[in-house]
Amino acid sequence: MSNFPPQNLTVATTGASGSLFLRHFLLAVERDSRVKAVNFIASDSALRVMSEELGLTGRSNLVSQILGAGIKKTSRKIQQQANADIGANIASGSYPADAMVVIPCSMGTLARIANGVASALIERAADVCLKEKRSLVLCVRETPLNKIHIRNMYRAADAGATVFPLIPTFYNRPAGLDVMAREFCNRVLAHIGLPQPNAYRWKG
Repeated sequence: MSNFPPQNLTVATTGASGSLFLRHFLLAVERDSRVKAVNFIASDSALRVMSEELGLTGRSNLVSQILGAGIKKTSRKIQQQANADIGANIASGSYPADAMVVIPCSMGTLARIANGVASALIERAADVCLKEKRSLVLCVRETPLNKIHIRNMYRAADAGATVFPLIPTFYNRPAGLDVMAREFCNRVLAHIGLPQPNAYRWKG
């Protein structure tokens, strides 16, 4: 990992439950002045999950819908990419993406990344991160885990990814779901070199 905070991020979301975590992650990077550009990809399954969990409708103005009331204007920083567009900028190692976070990461997406099946942009962008030795964080979400899931997590980690299960903390006594999701995102952001000033820190 670079000693400098990442300026160019790729953020993907897939068909696992946990869209609230995605919302808080995008809100954080939208507000963080150290982040200059974000390429955002949502799978078709993610759109279905977001419609159920966040009440979103359709693909139009998706980023604005996800950010919700937290941002009053259209984001100039976060650019949506089509998952079917394997010719997008982030599909090439020559594009200077600093890090990629998949939040939430479904077991199907994990399996394709772990086994090098890059037929869509999410998996291709992740494959690029691995081959270029850039930070790739997979916020996996499933329970219980079968042996296939565990083997795929090992394969992804062995290839260079960070497996960062979508497990919130409780020792900070979160007052609600939004606090819980925000603090999890703070941990992920700190891991890729973007510590947040409002993050909870255990003092012992």
